[in-house]
Amino acid sequence: MVEPVPAVTRWSASELSYGDMKLNGTASALGFWALLTDEEQAVLSALGRTAVFSPGTVMCVEGEPATHVFVLVEGWVKIRSVTRDGHELVLALRGQGDVIGELAGETAGYRTATVQAIGTVRSLIVGWQKFSSFLDSHLGAGHAYRRMFAQRWNDADTLLRNRLVTTGAQRLARLLLDLAARHGSGTDREVHVEMPLTQAELASLAGTSRATVTRALGNWRERGIIRTGQRDLTITGLGALRRIADQRT
Repeated sequence: MVEPVPAVTRWSASELSYGDMKLNGTASALGFWALLTDEEQAVLSALGRTAVFSPGTVMCVEGEPATHVFVLVEGWVKIRSVTRDGHELVLALRGQGDVIGELAGETAGYRTATVQAIGTVRSLIVGWQKFSSFLDSHLGAGHAYRRMFAQRWNDADTLLRNRLVTTGAQRLARLLLDLAARHGSGTDREVHVEMPLTQAELASLAGTSRATVTRALGNWRERGIIRTGQRDLTITGLGALRRIADQRT
C-alpha cells in the first residue's frame, strides 16, 4: 500500500511564488493523490503497484503504447517532447500527487511525451482501464481528477496570456520563484534549490531563449540576487527577484 503523501512544511507557494502565477504546473495546488480520502487511496493502491525510479530514469517514451498511468507519490519529473526538426522541449514539470499519462490512454492511445525522473521518484502505476473504472466508481476521486485537470488548463491559459505581456527575464524569475516554492529549502533570507535542469530546459519552461536565460542569470549573479552551482541555485535576494517578476512592460 502507498503511504499518504507527506506534507510540505518548509516553504509554501504563497511565501515564495509570484502571486497566483504558475508555470506549467511547477507550483500547483494540492495534487490528485492528496485530494483522495484514505479509503480511495487504499482502493487505488490495490489496483496498481509501486515503483521507485532513480534520478534520470526515463519512465515512459513518447510514441509508445499508453497502457498505464503514473500517480507520483514522491519526487518530481520533467515532461519532454521532440519537435519534427529534432529540437527537444521541456513541456512541464510534475510533482508529488500529480497524475501522468491518463490523457494519452483516453485520446491518442500512445504516449504524447517522454517522462523522465528528476531525482528519486516513487510512483504508483495503475493500468489505464483500471484507473478509468476507479474514477467512474468513486465520485470523490472523479471530482478530484476533474479539479486537477481544470487547474492544469487554467495554468496553461494563464501562461499563454502572460507570455504576451511579460519579458523572458520576468518569466524566468517567476519560474525560479515557483521552483523554490515547490522544491526549495533554507531560511527567510536564502532559498536553496537543486537545479538538475539545463539552461536550455529552463528557457523552454519559461518560454524564452537560452541566450535570455544566460544573460539574466549572469546579471542576477552580479547583483547578488542568486548564486549558481553546477546543479543547484540559491536565491539570495527574494525581494529583488519578486520585483523583477512583478515588473510591468
